[in-house]
Amino acid sequence: MEEMLQKLADKLGIVTKFSDAGMSKKDYEISEGVIRFIAERLGYKAGNRGEVEKSLADFDKRRWQQTLENIYVVEQGKLHFDAVIPADQAQSFFALQIENKDTGIRSDVTFDVHPTDETYTIGKTVYVKLLVAVTGDLPVGYYNLTFKVGDKSYKSTLAVAPRCCYENQALKDGKIWGYALQLYSLRSERNWGVGDFTDLADFIKVCSHSGADIIGLNPLNVLVHTYPEEASPYCSISRLYLNPIYIDIEAVPEFKPEDKNDINDKITELRNSELIQYGEVYPLKIAVLEKLYGRFMADLHSERQQAFRAYVEAEGEDLHKLALFQTLYDIKSTYIWGGWRAWEDEFQNPYSPAVRKFAEEYADRIRFFKYLQFEADRQFNLASNKVKEYGLKVGLYRDLAVGVGKDSAELWSDYDLFIKDVGAGAPPDAFFPAGQKWCLGAFNPYVLKERCYEPFIKILRANMRSAGALRIDHVMGLMRLYVIPDNGEEGTYMMYNFKDMLNIVAIESYRNQCQIVGESIGNVPEGFLETLAEKNIFALSVLWAERKDAGWGDFNSPSEYPVAAFTSVGTHDMAPLRMWWFGYDIEVMASLGLMSEDDKNGAYHKRELDRWKLLSALDNNGCWPEDNLRKDNYIYGQAYPEGIEEAVHRFAARTASKVFLAQLEDILHVEKLQNLPGTDRDKHPNWRRKLPVSLERLESDIAYIRNINAIRRER
Repeated sequence: MEEMLQKLADKLGIVTKFSDAGMSKKDYEISEGVIRFIAERLGYKAGNRGEVEKSLADFDKRRWQQTLENIYVVEQGKLHFDAVIPADQAQSFFALQIENKDTGIRSDVTFDVHPTDETYTIGKTVYVKLLVAVTGDLPVGYYNLTFKVGDKSYKSTLAVAPRCCYENQALKDGKIWGYALQLYSLRSERNWGVGDFTDLADFIKVCSHSGADIIGLNPLNVLVHTYPEEASPYCSISRLYLNPIYIDIEAVPEFKPEDKNDINDKITELRNSELIQYGEVYPLKIAVLEKLYGRFMADLHSERQQAFRAYVEAEGEDLHKLALFQTLYDIKSTYIWGGWRAWEDEFQNPYSPAVRKFAEEYADRIRFFKYLQFEADRQFNLASNKVKEYGLKVGLYRDLAVGVGKDSAELWSDYDLFIKDVGAGAPPDAFFPAGQKWCLGAFNPYVLKERCYEPFIKILRANMRSAGALRIDHVMGLMRLYVIPDNGEEGTYMMYNFKDMLNIVAIESYRNQCQIVGESIGNVPEGFLETLAEKNIFALSVLWAERKDAGWGDFNSPSEYPVAAFTSVGTHDMAPLRMWWFGYDIEVMASLGLMSEDDKNGAYHKRELDRWKLLSALDNNGCWPEDNLRKDNYIYGQAYPEGIEEAVHRFAARTASKVFLAQLEDILHVEKLQNLPGTDRDKHPNWRRKLPVSLERLESDIAYIRNINAIRRER
């Protein structure tokens, strides 16, 4: 690669070469075209040598053109920041004022100013960089910082982080267990064909009976209103708000029993269907909610109206932009294909006169979408309050998706915050040799810092709300994110300010008393997991990955599992135990053309070996139920070993990890995948599987009873 372009890429944090996480590690060198493309999307022209040289000079000059950066993110005990001033002012009088952003209280602090050897000349002025060290300490939080040089004042934000993230007392005291749950998959005798917030409240009660202390949930964020079949919880239109599909219609205060007289048969049909019929469930719910909204608006002086107005005011512009986007999208999609980026130019700018006029004309419809969020928020709060009522030690363990859909309210309302014309994905690895193109929006790291990380902070807070723990999906994205130009297949990593991002997570973890867990399956940088551990970010561990010899050897013993981890048998992207045993997942992938015939035969051969190794691990650790000991080797899958779920759950519950999460799919003998990564619904019914047993019958189900007893024996 051209030397100057390499320098520019290094300065901008664009990776020019990397190694994948495949079974046979492969090295990649990124083409100059991709580097130039991404550099220009970051605001630095790189089309030829002259442009690259100018961009290098502009980048080097950037820090010297302002006295203070917009934000300094520091740890307690390491309170310092730098300041750029003209060299002839280096002996000026300095003063420092720090004010808490939340309380307005000013802190009296002492500080030292240390000149550095760093200088830079712009025009005829020589600038010097100072290091300002606060000699006292400050509580965790965000502060307005004012630094005075002579008679001039300069302002910034100081974010003070704890040395590590919050740790729940229950995890300090010992080990707990709970469930990994896809909320939409809950089947009940009262819901309308998809799990809802009342089901969640009822499941919390079930947890209290079983001794579980934590419930891991799929992302609950709002999806595309206009196309409900776009059901992936990891591709939302806003990570700030909830999916209205989880509203229990019959629990809405405006609901009357006669509202469902004409649709009872349809509700029963949707409730009994094997798969979730999003294209029917969601419109049915919305149609009734529209009626309830009309009833709600008829009484403008009720206490509920007052609560609604207070909610709308508190949520402010973020809620308004979401509701405005949903209204625009619903109308535009009737005659424009291609999402918001295909709209007329004046409607791509949320602040344009055309959009303001539209908002006035459709004010009532926009208010309806706000009403949906108001009610979803109310019902979610009622459900989450059950955690305290029933005494769960951690409670809800929420899931923060790595990104947001590009055709989303987040991108439409703040497009400059994201790297334009690229989408986040993943490079090739052992599971996906061709890599993955997720088409998710990726923060522009420079704009994010200029905004004092406020958009990221808001998303963290929204998803930590009512949560005792938060899973950060693809946690490597705090350090680097693989981005792919929209018009190509080759991508590369974009580096983020890892230290700042980690410390922001720590601040919000501390302030919200929320345990942090990092999902790190994929291409993990060397030393990355150790850095997370130092910050008290727990790891995720799954039975299928806890193997020796890069997944080919024996299963690790329970004592070999990481302590600071949330452990499970699998994930929503992996085959449930019964499916895994018979190799049905291999057959599904082969039938969809996701693996060759040779790969299929090799996978079956390996699965035979893996079954034997699993049986041996269960034998060696004495995990089989005493009244149902292993009777055969079952090596060729001629039968399913009775009691194997109990044995596997005893094995996993016995691990050293602080938290064990059981999946109801494993307990209830499910033989089908919840999600097959790399496919859409035209090939596989992702995110549509219901559990085979209803909530009302769960606690009397013999498989449930035996497996819960097995877990409780070890935890």
